[in-house]
Amino acid sequence: MPRQRTTMPAKMTSRRARLIVIAVVLLLVGGVGFGTFWSVSTVRDSFPQTTGSLQIDKLRDPVTVKRDGSGIPQIYADNPEDLFLAQGFVQAQDRFWEMDVRRHTTSGRLSEMFGEGQVKTDAFLRTLGWREVAEKEYKQLPAQTKKYLQAYSDGVNAYLDDHEGSAASVEYAALDLQYDYSPEPWDPVDSVAWLKAMAWDLRGNMSDEIDRALMTSRFDKEEIEELYPSYPTKRNKPIVEGGSVDPASKEYRPEGGGTTPGSAASSAPGTDVMRDARTQLGSVAKRLDQVPGMLGPNGSGIGSNSWVVSGKYTTTGEPLLANDPHLKPQLPSVWYQMGLHCRNVSEGCPFDVSGFTFSGMPGVVIGHNQDISWGMTNLGADVTDLYLQKVKDGKYLYGGKQVPLTTRREVIKVAGGKDRKITVRGTNNGPIISDWDDEAADVGEQAPVDHSAPDRAEGYAVSLRWTALTPSKTMNAVFKLNAASDFQEFRAAARDFAVPSQNLIYADTEGNIGYQAPGRIPVRGKGDGRYPAPGWDPEYRWQDYVPQSALPWEYNPDRGYIVTANQAVVDQQKYPYLLTHDWGYGARSQRINDMIRQKIAHGGKVSMQDMQEMQLDNSSEIAKLLTPYLLEIDIEDEYVREAQELLRGWDHTQDADSAAAAYFNGVWRNVLKLAFGNKFPKELRPEGECLRVPPADESAPLDELDGQTKRVRECGQQDPENAQPDGGDRWFEVVRELLKEPESDWWKTRGSRRDAGDQNRDDLLEHAMKDARWELTAELGKDIDTWTWGRLHRLMLRNQTLGTEGPGAIQWLLNRGPWELGGGEAAVNATGWNAAGGYDVSWVPSMRMVVNLANLDDSSWINLTGASGHAYHPNYVDQTDMWAEGEQLTWAFSEKAVEKSTDDKMALTP
Repeated sequence: MPRQRTTMPAKMTSRRARLIVIAVVLLLVGGVGFGTFWSVSTVRDSFPQTTGSLQIDKLRDPVTVKRDGSGIPQIYADNPEDLFLAQGFVQAQDRFWEMDVRRHTTSGRLSEMFGEGQVKTDAFLRTLGWREVAEKEYKQLPAQTKKYLQAYSDGVNAYLDDHEGSAASVEYAALDLQYDYSPEPWDPVDSVAWLKAMAWDLRGNMSDEIDRALMTSRFDKEEIEELYPSYPTKRNKPIVEGGSVDPASKEYRPEGGGTTPGSAASSAPGTDVMRDARTQLGSVAKRLDQVPGMLGPNGSGIGSNSWVVSGKYTTTGEPLLANDPHLKPQLPSVWYQMGLHCRNVSEGCPFDVSGFTFSGMPGVVIGHNQDISWGMTNLGADVTDLYLQKVKDGKYLYGGKQVPLTTRREVIKVAGGKDRKITVRGTNNGPIISDWDDEAADVGEQAPVDHSAPDRAEGYAVSLRWTALTPSKTMNAVFKLNAASDFQEFRAAARDFAVPSQNLIYADTEGNIGYQAPGRIPVRGKGDGRYPAPGWDPEYRWQDYVPQSALPWEYNPDRGYIVTANQAVVDQQKYPYLLTHDWGYGARSQRINDMIRQKIAHGGKVSMQDMQEMQLDNSSEIAKLLTPYLLEIDIEDEYVREAQELLRGWDHTQDADSAAAAYFNGVWRNVLKLAFGNKFPKELRPEGECLRVPPADESAPLDELDGQTKRVRECGQQDPENAQPDGGDRWFEVVRELLKEPESDWWKTRGSRRDAGDQNRDDLLEHAMKDARWELTAELGKDIDTWTWGRLHRLMLRNQTLGTEGPGAIQWLLNRGPWELGGGEAAVNATGWNAAGGYDVSWVPSMRMVVNLANLDDSSWINLTGASGHAYHPNYVDQTDMWAEGEQLTWAFSEKAVEKSTDDKMALTP
């Protein structure tokens, strides 16, 4: 199996663990500036008990917890309430700090833990009202689902009864040095609210909607459309290749002819309105970037791969299913591996399921049970719309009338500071989200509606309509999926999966494969969701939601496989409902399609190893497209020509040890900056971005540049979450078309007194190749024989709270890395990076799994980090080296296989 280089082999990991314990004694005995005494016992205080016996209130019958050498628990119980109670207890043992931070995020209460620096974030989250919606959601859930949620909460609270401060997690010891904080009991709504954070990070095209609006200040409509090309349906196949909605039954038919899509007017507020509302939209974009991303970089770059191959084309004779969601790298990983087993599976206790869970939420999110397996990728449906509102004297204009804004008061408690009181304002198109930024307070000076005081009394405002702000039964869908036994029950579970809208793939032990697109997706009146809409015009209101029965699905297609990797779900010309205009552009999905087709051609079969190797495919689509043009450039500078030669004969794979991959990605980044970045409105550039830093003396030979290019590393090491151009596969399509137009204005750059600027495509490509040579010389040295992609493309794992905001010594103790990785943006092995910010890894395959439906015990899985959230525990990052090497663990499922792999066994008793 292909391997990727890592800078931290296993023996180094154990050595680092010993050094960390020593460092704790040396650094923390002195208090690390806090004036307190820490010891090794403080470090180990939170390690969970994994053997022996524990008594737990509210258990009805004994429960067994078996853990393997990776610390992955398998729970066995006689009834579902005990099963989920034990799940809550065990997850709290390993991950309670992570769970506590998440629930403070979803309820807008981070200031209670971390002080004044989180007040603005809390104000924004309170405006969105995740917790308020979750409370309504919980009330309408079925009684059985409420029982499961309550049992889970009882398990978490059983853990909290005996664990506080450093006994719960070492982070609490650090936090307690600054603030007097102790966790409150867990309640079921804490679990439900996590779904809002999940939906927020997978919300679709809100960032694109803002970006297009802000572009109107610099570009005309035609230029903007060039930057958002149509989906290449003929080249990159949609998930469901045929089918339509039957007008009589409203049922989506996976095979057959299409219908003519309904046409909705694609219009937006006029350019003058966009111009005058630019301050608010810019402030909203800024605030979106500051909201903590629980899964990924706030909707930009979020992707995933999943595919399933019918037994007709596998070596096992039964389906194989693969999934690897691409999310923000976190420490600990967002995923927690676990098995939940009823000792005797029955109608009263229907769960025998294993897979990837979210700490803080009962059930299994992705995985398999004894009958079926399922995977998920983000569908990317457009489920958010921004509305510009004309506001004056506490009212907003709608349908020619002044309508009172709804208001509610919120109190934000601040650790170490005074409480803050805010007023959340709302409209019939959602809460106003432009209030909580200093820039937005001054908008009245620019807006023509009315002049406003800094108290936000008048002027334009921006509100958010979002499907996740309407209560749903998504939590119920999780339990239904876990217990489903066939495709009919799988589809029934999907009907409750309202937000976030996901591509669900399916396989079962009877040999069937399938796909279902679930989700609450709006049907608009006027407008198509591509630009902010005028909130004062009733014709832009949502009219309804796409009927669940009309959402695309597929079952045992003739081609024998199904691929979902964030590409278009359907050919929009054959489907009567608008799902979105902002799909991923299909670079990954088509590569997977091509690999499967190549493998099964001429009677070939796909094996488990093939599935795993496909997940590691590093091939670069943009390199295949652009490299021939780069090799045609006649380069005079011998040092640039030397780098150019790296690309000759390169196979376009981005292995960690590849010098060609390093140079190509450097060129690609500089092409984007020169052609587009310098021309974007300032609101779309990352703060402090340096688009091009030449040496102090541009005439100096390259071999004298080592000392003069040091500033290059400082330039562009920002990691903006919503900056353009990010280098994703949308930009592949933009550049694909522009390469055919060598005289396009996009290729032209502004010159200087000594430089006339680039006048055409080849000028700019040469310029980018020269700048990339400068940049990589500063980063990697002038000797190209020492260059590798992995040295540029590094993964750091950071604790999501004290690991990013805490004192330096604490960050060193909690964080891990770097790892040098292969892969890249829009490759199947999607170790993504943001071209506007640098080469460091921004999102990753957060886990990988391959399920063998012929023998579930022969399945495999791997997590980005480990089971434990305790910084010095052996299972903190014990899976990361294997993950970086492309390896996977054997995934035991049957009781016999689990028993064989068990290292620790613990009894939970009433």
